[in-house]
Amino acid sequence: MTSTSQENLAAEVIAKAAKHAFEASQLIQSSERVAALQEIRKELENAKEEILVANRKDCEAAQIEVDAGRMSGSLLKRLDLTKGDKWDSMLQGVTDVANLPDPTGIVTYGSELDDGLQLYRVTCPIGVLLVIFEARPEVVVNIAALAIKSGNAAILKGGKESNETTQLLSKAIQTALSRTQIPSTYIQAIQTRAEVSALLSLDQYIDLVIPRGSNSLVKNIQNNTRIPVMGHADGLCSVFVDESG
Repeated sequence: MTSTSQENLAAEVIAKAAKHAFEASQLIQSSERVAALQEIRKELENAKEEILVANRKDCEAAQIEVDAGRMSGSLLKRLDLTKGDKWDSMLQGVTDVANLPDPTGIVTYGSELDDGLQLYRVTCPIGVLLVIFEARPEVVVNIAALAIKSGNAAILKGGKESNETTQLLSKAIQTALSRTQIPSTYIQAIQTRAEVSALLSLDQYIDLVIPRGSNSLVKNIQNNTRIPVMGHADGLCSVFVDESG
């Protein structure tokens, strides 16, 4: 079996597991999702030392790339989970998401089409998300928390610069989920572009792709999959400078 065939097979196993986890968790109560998020925060706190050791390895490898002129210093700063209050903010973010109202089961529109025939629009989970992002390892936790709260399974692909950190963050999340009613494969992380390419062809398992990054990344994803993509165009930010400034 070629390496490409092995990667395709591995990607299909991941996608199938995510789909099964999503389907198996549809009747889980919102309170159990909140409990799962609380468990994730606890496990991240327990695994902090191990995660930060891995993060240090990522930062040291990135520093070599910066010194060689192959990576920007700003990217290195985004990798470091010990900068400022980044770690504590990441944990607080999990709690903040847990405390949000349940976003599912909300009636957003209703209409009586005929006598005894009523139409309702109700919020519900999307399914399995493939989320691709760059550099910031804390995004793993951010997205996992939002996915669990909203009832969606997620497969995560971070930047190669944060592979060590991403894997341990994902491991902590799965360990926490194993203590709950939500399957541990509800949140999974992948490492290679080849896995991404293989997953982009699995529209029978993956319901939505969310790329977070450069416009070129988004366009590349959109051009290489039949799965719906929640993409964005170039930013439209403006800066206004007063003459007194």
